[in-house]
Amino acid sequence: MSVEVAVEQAHRRCWGSVLASTARLLGDLDLAQEVSQDAFVAALETWGVRGVPDNPDAWLTTTARRRALDLLRRQATLRRKLPLLVADLDDDAGAGQRIEPEEGGAVRDELLRLVFACCHPALSRDAQVSLTLRLVCGVPTREVAAALLVPEPTVAARITRAKKKITAAAIPYRVPRDADLPVRLDAVLGVVYLAFTLGHTAPGGERVDDAALVERAVHLARALVELMPDEPEARGLLGLVLLTHARRGARVDGQGRLVLLEQQDRSRWDAAMVADGLAWTRSAMAPRPGRFALQAAVAACHAAAPTWQDTPWREVVRLHDLLLEAWPSPVVRLNRAAALSYADGPAPALAEVDAVAGDQRLAGYHYLPAARAELLHRLGRHDEAADELARAIALCRNASELDHLTRRLASVRQGVAGPPR
Repeated sequence: MSVEVAVEQAHRRCWGSVLASTARLLGDLDLAQEVSQDAFVAALETWGVRGVPDNPDAWLTTTARRRALDLLRRQATLRRKLPLLVADLDDDAGAGQRIEPEEGGAVRDELLRLVFACCHPALSRDAQVSLTLRLVCGVPTREVAAALLVPEPTVAARITRAKKKITAAAIPYRVPRDADLPVRLDAVLGVVYLAFTLGHTAPGGERVDDAALVERAVHLARALVELMPDEPEARGLLGLVLLTHARRGARVDGQGRLVLLEQQDRSRWDAAMVADGLAWTRSAMAPRPGRFALQAAVAACHAAAPTWQDTPWREVVRLHDLLLEAWPSPVVRLNRAAALSYADGPAPALAEVDAVAGDQRLAGYHYLPAARAELLHRLGRHDEAADELARAIALCRNASELDHLTRRLASVRQGVAGPPR
């Protein structure tokens, strides 16, 4: 393995933890970001001479913290840059001093602490999510934009405005106390879910998924349940990510090609993870379940079905109806239409897809024309289906999905029936 590959893998795996550890030491996000980046640059130089260390993550964390300590020694104050991010200080306390967790403090997990800190209520929800995904989870701006269904410049502007607001308003990002957690919980749940989604199916690149980002999101979901064990939505999120992640062993075939859910060998699913996910999902179904509990219930319908044909489609449609009440998203409407196509047939489902197709938030969403193509194909409108698949191919950036769509287009043009998207 080359040094460049080793550093890239380490960046995907531990960027968030290196940044969180350094930010807690410095009390300054911008400086923490700088010294963390410097540590990865140093790795490129040092590992090429001395070889990759046995524990690359620890090496990077130690190097970043040493550089942070050097900064603290050289500078009398850090107030000219970003205000305190994670230090739990009195208003007149000096910047730059190291802060240990307050006795009885709620957030113990280092990375989760930083996620809660970035989801400060003084920032807009869009800014919270964009800032945390980009800086804490290390997700590229273009992938954050793809997940949020907005243009990349919009996300970049949100992050810039968030930083400026922090500086101009001197917002003190502190270690959250117990009373602060519920206010920030929904944003944190959303960030963890989006991080998992971006890891489960990478918006771009050669891989089907980003294993490091998935593991980070699963870790955060577990840490959230440990932090707030009585919160149904935290349990629902954990159930959702476990039930989805349990399929990882069946998502590609021997040639590395994408295998759709209906074609997967369910014996290759992680049975222990499925059981764990089902248990958390059942415990999340409060009298009025939230959006993560409902999404977990949809995943449970698939996980509990012995085969694709045994999927309880009427129940899946009903759950999507409830989900639309809790979370009226165009993606939920699109997913509901897919379920409806198996409950009532492709014709009513196509009408639902056409009804949501005008939503500008789906303008760059390649799953929309892909879903429409399959419905058209099932209705025998093959030429129109081929046109929609061509549109999906033009929008898709993930190599595995692009390969699947290209092969699907060839089969549609040949009039070959195939599995639905």
